Amino acid sequence: MPETVLTRPSGGAALAALADRCVQCGLCLPHCPTYRLDATETESPRGRIAYSKAVATGLLAPTPLGDLHLDHCLGCRRCEGACPAGVEYGQLLVEARAAQAARTPPSGQTRRLLWLLARPALLDRLLGAYRGLHAWLPSAWRALPRPPSAPPAPAAGSTAPIAVFSGCVARRYEGPARAALRRLLAAAGAELAEPGTQGCCGTAAAHAGEAAQSAALAARNRNAFRGRERVLCLASGCQQLLADSLAGVAEVEDPLRFLEDRGQRLRFRHAGGRRVALHRPCSQFALPGSIAAMRALLARVPGLEVVDLPDRGCCGAAGLHMLQFPARAQALAAPVRRDFEASGASELLSANVGCRLHLADGKLGTPRHPLELLAEFLE
Repeated sequence: MPETVLTRPSGGAALAALADRCVQCGLCLPHCPTYRLDATETESPRGRIAYSKAVATGLLAPTPLGDLHLDHCLGCRRCEGACPAGVEYGQLLVEARAAQAARTPPSGQTRRLLWLLARPALLDRLLGAYRGLHAWLPSAWRALPRPPSAPPAPAAGSTAPIAVFSGCVARRYEGPARAALRRLLAAAGAELAEPGTQGCCGTAAAHAGEAAQSAALAARNRNAFRGRERVLCLASGCQQLLADSLAGVAEVEDPLRFLEDRGQRLRFRHAGGRRVALHRPCSQFALPGSIAAMRALLARVPGLEVVDLPDRGCCGAAGLHMLQFPARAQALAAPVRRDFEASGASELLSANVGCRLHLADGKLGTPRHPLELLAEFLE
């Protein structure tokens, strides 16, 4: 049998340079949700870095099993906070998956989901139909909770300098949160625009290795938000890529921080001793000041008791992961649900739409964005 000659893939140098910063110390392992789930090196950041580097430099031929371990990564970037060498794991993962997609196209399911996310108007209509059929569908077909009713159409032609990002899935599911944000901003003396030509932030496409699609979505949003000063992004999981996409066009800001900084006029009614639990998404940890602002705003509601759930790492939502690997995603969500049940809280709050959709179940219902609770008690 002739010897197999492995050639260095194009673009491998950039990926290898990112991987070279890893000193293989293993301090990231306890912080990695998939390593805690499987307790195998191949399901750790260190293992994925080693595999990606070996493939990029031509030392190892890619294998379906190696690519599967790469697919299992949640992209939560908890490892970055523990890394003493400053490995940019998030960027490395995007590069590795782009190389993976170039040699092996994503699955048909992934391609169909990405195609749909890039068409938010169509997705919204399908979710409207899903809302009507939800109670009649077999449980196996109810991968997402029942969507809320369609939000009111945004005012056309608004010239307000502050706009809100509605995204793709969130266009329907975050309708109540956007309505809450409008109420809070109006009480603070600000108007909110919602450009209708915007779309998905592109994070799901980037994490699937579809760099071209992600770039096209970024260009669409640059055009949609041109002329705005600020764009408020409710979903913590969308904020980083949206900020990168709109650099030089508009400043992307966390609405929790925006309201905490500028909402001195906000006044809240007594909550009557209501107890709520707070889930902190991985993506929110990566947003400086977001969690502190959220706590500060909730502390302004008299008679509201807020319980921080233990930080278990990623809940398993991770964009499309909860649909691509449902059993693994549910295993990661189980501890969060148990913590909620033990908290004695009446409802769960979370600042990321993907986490809220994934954690929803019959016992805790569908979690809400913290802004929805704040608007509920607004005077």
